[in-house]
Amino acid sequence: MFCWGNTVNGELGLGGIEENHILSPEEITNFESINNIKSVACGKNHTLAVTEDGKIYACGSNDFGQLGHCGPRTKLQQITSVDALVMTSIACGEAHSMALNEWGQLYTWGSDSCHQLGLEIEEGIQYKPKIVKSLASMLVVQISCGYKHSMALTNHGELYTWGSNEFGQLGHGNKNPIAAKPTLVKSLVGLPISFIACGGYHSFVVSKSGAVFGWGKNDFGQLGLNNQINILLPTQLKTLRTVKVKYITGGEDFSVFLTYDGGVFTCGAGMYGQLGHGSFSNEIVPRKVLELMGSTVTQVTCGRRHTLTLVPSKGRVYSFGLGGVGQLGTRASVNSNTPQLVLGPWLSPTGVSVIETNKQYIVKSIYAGGDQCFVKVTHKTYEIPPDDYRIIQENSQIWTVKMSDVIHLSTILPDHPVDHERMSFVEIVMSSLSCLNGSFLMLNDSHYTCSGNNHGINFDLAAQCFDAISHVRNTSLSDLILTSLASAVDSLSLPVPDVESLRFYLTLPMYHEFKNITNATILQVPYAEALLYLKNMELDTIDLWISSMPVTYFESLIMVFKNLFIEQLNTSSNSTQQTHWDKALTVAASVLAKFNKLNSNLNGHQMKKGQLKVPYTTFYIPQLTEKINIQFDYMRWIHSDSNGFNDQGFYFCNYAFLFDAEAKTILLQVDQKLQMQHAMQAAATRAFTQMLFSDGNHLINQYIELNVSRTNLVEDAIRELSQYTQYDYKKPLKVRFIGEEAEDAGGVKKEFFMLLIKEILDPKFGMFVNYKETNMIWFNDYSFEDLTMYYLIGLMCGLAIYNFIIIDLPFPLALYKKLLNELVTFQDLKDLNPTFVKSFEVLLAYNEPDFSDVFNLTFEITRDVYGEIQTVPLKPGGANISVTQENKHEFVDLYVDMILNRGVEKQFNVFKDAFLKVCGGRVLRLFHSQELMAVVVGNQDYDWFELERNAEYKNGYTKDDETIKLFWEVFHEFDIDQKKKFLLFLTGTDRVPVMGMKAIKIYIQPTQDDNFLPVAHTCFNLLDLPTYQSKGKLKYKLTQAINQTQGFSLV
Repeated sequence: MFCWGNTVNGELGLGGIEENHILSPEEITNFESINNIKSVACGKNHTLAVTEDGKIYACGSNDFGQLGHCGPRTKLQQITSVDALVMTSIACGEAHSMALNEWGQLYTWGSDSCHQLGLEIEEGIQYKPKIVKSLASMLVVQISCGYKHSMALTNHGELYTWGSNEFGQLGHGNKNPIAAKPTLVKSLVGLPISFIACGGYHSFVVSKSGAVFGWGKNDFGQLGLNNQINILLPTQLKTLRTVKVKYITGGEDFSVFLTYDGGVFTCGAGMYGQLGHGSFSNEIVPRKVLELMGSTVTQVTCGRRHTLTLVPSKGRVYSFGLGGVGQLGTRASVNSNTPQLVLGPWLSPTGVSVIETNKQYIVKSIYAGGDQCFVKVTHKTYEIPPDDYRIIQENSQIWTVKMSDVIHLSTILPDHPVDHERMSFVEIVMSSLSCLNGSFLMLNDSHYTCSGNNHGINFDLAAQCFDAISHVRNTSLSDLILTSLASAVDSLSLPVPDVESLRFYLTLPMYHEFKNITNATILQVPYAEALLYLKNMELDTIDLWISSMPVTYFESLIMVFKNLFIEQLNTSSNSTQQTHWDKALTVAASVLAKFNKLNSNLNGHQMKKGQLKVPYTTFYIPQLTEKINIQFDYMRWIHSDSNGFNDQGFYFCNYAFLFDAEAKTILLQVDQKLQMQHAMQAAATRAFTQMLFSDGNHLINQYIELNVSRTNLVEDAIRELSQYTQYDYKKPLKVRFIGEEAEDAGGVKKEFFMLLIKEILDPKFGMFVNYKETNMIWFNDYSFEDLTMYYLIGLMCGLAIYNFIIIDLPFPLALYKKLLNELVTFQDLKDLNPTFVKSFEVLLAYNEPDFSDVFNLTFEITRDVYGEIQTVPLKPGGANISVTQENKHEFVDLYVDMILNRGVEKQFNVFKDAFLKVCGGRVLRLFHSQELMAVVVGNQDYDWFELERNAEYKNGYTKDDETIKLFWEVFHEFDIDQKKKFLLFLTGTDRVPVMGMKAIKIYIQPTQDDNFLPVAHTCFNLLDLPTYQSKGKLKYKLTQAINQTQGFSLV
């Protein structure tokens, strides 16, 4: 052991020597256990040393009892009062001392002028080490001292501070001058702390992923926060977030930071050169010591106003700062503002020393404090490497979940007693947010720079650990794990000190009991509440993290809260008009809304491609239509909204993403009925007003009435509709075919739409391009028809939906995407021309250098316009721009845009305008394109047995009648085309509503004369079925009937 610097009080332990100042390293030879010293700690005027066998020695000033013994002060003397204890760690303040034993118990002694000993005594001085009782039940893993304050970190990850708070150095957020006993720093709860350090009157912690927090005195900028204001609460040094700080040491008014890559940053007071920047200026932001760049520093330590560093690759110790008493070890009593070589008799790795020596020493560790310095050396032949302060010893770290421990837990038999130590470990680790947030980290430095783009979690390791936990068979252990994790979940309600404290939000859902909804009150609900409470950066970060998780994880998280929601529905009262719901249901709905938002807007990345992380149907809860009265909820919802109420009530309509297509269709129908009712009432009011104030000749109808002929259907429809305004479109529709007697109770409308759509889509109009490969149509940008025709077809589509009519409209999904402002993509062209899309896929997949020669394309599109080939540039000068490897994606994007967007912009916009005049509204916006398509054209999800199950029998028929049995035998023997014809015959359409076959209810009633054909009352889905006595006759007559599906007359 070598030492140098001030020894006025005997703090170097050299014995009764004449010199007060040692200007260069001098070996300590008067201490027989010198080679057994484990570490050294220096106060302002005293020194402690702890040996490998746990004994403590002290020398220097003993004015306040800080030596803990009454022996000679000028050389290291053992503190015999704790001889029976094995001490592992020591720390010194200005005039007080601390030591930690192997059981994590803290002992303090010396000056207690500001209660820095935490002993709650009145004497002001404690001459012998005494246990800190308030921490006795805890296991302390790290300690640190400021001049008059102290810090201790427990295995729980909790930080306790006490003593002087004159400058806010305790971090409690208050200006109370003193804390007499260890007090928890609440604002750091949940942070996985790796290292703690004190300067004179300021404090620091470093998290496991390199986040640095500082607080306390800051008059010289020693906190590195770009100001000189004293700080009362731990505040993050954001400028150091990305440099991966591992270790911190503090002087009286300055700070030194050692990074993962061996860089050194300093800030604070610089008037003695202690910052090493080549100047005597103060620095209020940490600045890298350029003189040390190019060297990997592994140890740093501070005295009162000087700094030491070790570069092991050179075997050199460097010093800078105050040197008036020789503390720089350069043989000169001068200050230095740049790193200077300490002139010690130790060797570099190549065997070279800076001074002549016959010793074969290698530097092991460096220590400093006050104005004194120490270097521990080992003999070269031992080949013991220098300590690396960047590597924090395992026994001084907070506890974390480890695979080996979890595997051991899973091997304990169900009925086997579990020892107290094991149970204590489980309780501590599983209940502490700090411990859990510090678990499952990525290897090496990958978990550093924790941010929205890097959560730092090794999910493979976490999955393995939680899988092992799921196999714990001992009920005492499994119950303890559950209650401990529940306690950790409760802690989520506390403020978040850093994004590292959010990791538990990602790892907890991997716990198998998180999927068990019987744990809702202790796990899922408080978890969701805390998640929903996050704000600002924490909210943005967790959103980014969840969005980046694998699809299986995201789906699993959604299912947890869907199941919770469904369970709450199932256990609620049977009243479909219930208005108050359990907190678990409302919280589940809110967190599902959050996930739905993330799914549809993954930071803007996925939606640009028209993609979702999971299908929107993942969120559907079909049970809603069974368990709640959607109509009642919708009425409450719009009543609250229209009256401006803010009653904080729960409305399912606020969570319409949970509604499947059936539920949304119910909403749409309810909304349209309300609009119809409103339009009819408005018409009646206007009629009454005109009757009072005019001659009464202006009749206002409560319906849209269309009188059309079958022979001139399109022209008649245009003429009739032109008489009505946009407001009239909201009225119910009635249709009458000229010359036919049927009253329109629904069936006439059905046929009107079917015939009109068929007529408008006739190729003779040339309004649409027919794609034969898929039998789909798209707008014809070269149509000679007036835009009015596109307006009409948009109006017809809108009126059909508005009047609950399914129409056969062979548009692709792209139409409905555009109506709902969803993005259309390259894949949407498949619905029109799969062969064309396949050729594009070949083009995009071709990566050979002869691309241009093989495809020979330019930025233009070729079109067949009524037999004439025309070309249209995809962008200005496109005919002269070749398609290359570099721009082929742009070419495909522009091609798709031309077909689906730009080329048909006028036609589509007219269509859309008309459509939305009828159907636009907030309910329509709840639909996805696939759902809207199904509402317009129905689907072909045929379940013919469901049709039979839903059938009702009237006026004498029952399901057991022979004729009815024969009817269903015949029907089920029909081929698919015949069945669809029957559906068309009876209901007016061969498509199935979006709600499925269960939404089609048919009625069958008898007629006596079996010489007649079956007759369909399409308006009511009512079939007049004569009482045929033979299967053959029934089949013959029914087949005849279903082939006659046009024309209405009275039965």
